[in-house]
Amino acid sequence: MTRTPPISTPPSNYGDLVARKRVIVACGTGGVGKTTMAAATAVAAARAGRRAVVVTIDPAKRLADALGIDALGNTPTVIDGAWTGTLGAMMLDSKATFDDVVTRHATSKEQVEHIFSNRFYVNVSTELPGTQDYMAVEKLNELHCSGDWDLVVVDTPPTRDALAFFEAPKLLTRLLNNTIYKLLISPRPGVRQAVNRAASGVVRRLARVVGAEVVDDAIEFFQTFQGMEEGFKKRADETLSLLASDDTAFVLVASPRSDTIAEALYFLNRLADADLSVLAVVANRMLAALSASGDEAAQLQARLGAGPLAGAAQALVDHVHASAGDEDRISQIMAHVPDATLTKVPLLSSDVHDISALGDIAELLVQDPL
Repeated sequence: MTRTPPISTPPSNYGDLVARKRVIVACGTGGVGKTTMAAATAVAAARAGRRAVVVTIDPAKRLADALGIDALGNTPTVIDGAWTGTLGAMMLDSKATFDDVVTRHATSKEQVEHIFSNRFYVNVSTELPGTQDYMAVEKLNELHCSGDWDLVVVDTPPTRDALAFFEAPKLLTRLLNNTIYKLLISPRPGVRQAVNRAASGVVRRLARVVGAEVVDDAIEFFQTFQGMEEGFKKRADETLSLLASDDTAFVLVASPRSDTIAEALYFLNRLADADLSVLAVVANRMLAALSASGDEAAQLQARLGAGPLAGAAQALVDHVHASAGDEDRISQIMAHVPDATLTKVPLLSSDVHDISALGDIAELLVQDPL
C-alpha cells in the first residue's frame, strides 16, 4: 500500500508552485516527457518574471533545438524570449561538475593535480553508478546558493529508484564517516600498518578480481582526499536540508499508459518512505476528454449503422473509451496523493520542436485546473 505523507502547504495549482518555490524537482520514469515538462516549468517561471534555470541530464540535442540554441553546457546559457524574467538552461556534465567540486574543496593546487591524475578518480567521476545523481544535487546546490536564480528546476536522472537522487549526499556522508575510510587516510604510520595487516587478506582477494593497480589507485585516492572531507560533508548536509525544506517541491511526471502506472506508484511509495511529499502530478500525453459519454457514443454509432459516417462513429467510440481509460489510470495515482495538484497536458500531434511549442506547454501547466 502506498503511504501518503502529509503536505504542509498544499498548492492551489501548478502556477502556485512556479510562483513561490525555489527548487522544483521533476521525477518519474524515463519516456514520460520529464525533460520537456521541466523545461516548460522554467519557461513558465520566466514568463512570470522570475529568474529560472533548468538543469537537464538528457544528452539529446532535441531540448537545445527547442530552446533555439546550438548546445547546452555545464553552466547555464541565458535564453532570450518573450518573458519578463530570465530563462537559463544547462545540461549536466558529471565529470566537469566533479572536477569543480574537487577544486573547490581541495586544500592546495597540488592536491587537485594529484586527484585529477589518479586513475581511480577518473573512473569514479565518469563511470561509477550514482555519480550522476550526486553531481545533479551538487549542481542544484551550487545554482541555488549562487543568488543568480529565483528558481532551479531539476530534471532528475532516468532511474527506477526515485530516491537515488535524494540518497546521493547521504551515501557520500556515510562513506566519509566510515571507519575503514578514516583508517585508510590516517597519517599515523602505526595505524596504517595495522590496517595493512588487518586488510591484507581482503586486499589480496580484491586485487585478484579487479587488479592490484586498481586497489593501489583507490587507496592512493582516498589518502590524497585527506583534508577535503569536512567540505564535502557540509555541502551534502546543506543539500539534504534544501531538498527537505518547504522551498522545494517534488513533481511527479506521469503518463496515462497502463505500462507506466505501476512505475509511478512505485515512485510514490519510495518518496513516501522518505517522508517526501509529491506536491504536484503532471499527467502528460492525455487524450482529450469529450463531452459525449460512452453510452452516447454507442447510441450514435447504432443510429449511423453502416452508413458513410460509420467509420467516424467508430472512431468516436474508440476515443471515448480510450480517454476514459486515461482518466481511470491517472485517478489511481491521485488516490495516493489526494492533496497534490493535478495538471493534465494533452497528447500533442508532434514533439516539442521550438520555443513556441515549449511555451504552449508552459501555459498548459499554469492554467487553472478544470
